[in-house]
Amino acid sequence: MDCLFCRIVKGEIPSNKVFENEHVVAFHDINPVAPVHVLVIPKKHIASVMDIQEADKPLIGEIHLAVQEVAKLTGVADNGFRVVTNIGKHGQQTVFHLHYHVVGGRQLEWHF
Repeated sequence: MDCLFCRIVKGEIPSNKVFENEHVVAFHDINPVAPVHVLVIPKKHIASVMDIQEADKPLIGEIHLAVQEVAKLTGVADNGFRVVTNIGKHGQQTVFHLHYHVVGGRQLEWHF
């Protein structure tokens, strides 16, 4: 498997890390849509939300705790931010490794 995010986890591709622990890594998105745009990913390869298994429940908790830490570290915790994950082709998922976008640093709008 040649997964871009697995390669980042392994250190084969550099990233601008914001946070890391034994389960999760968070790094700045290379195409930010806001002043703060960080991707939070599990180190374990899971393709998308639809591929999460029962045994992954503790890992999903770790991801959410990492989101909190990223929000604090990037200064968006107090004013608010958005957490988004894209799933599949119609959801515009482009990297098939579970990842959450933490987006903030400005007033966000909602467009459909």
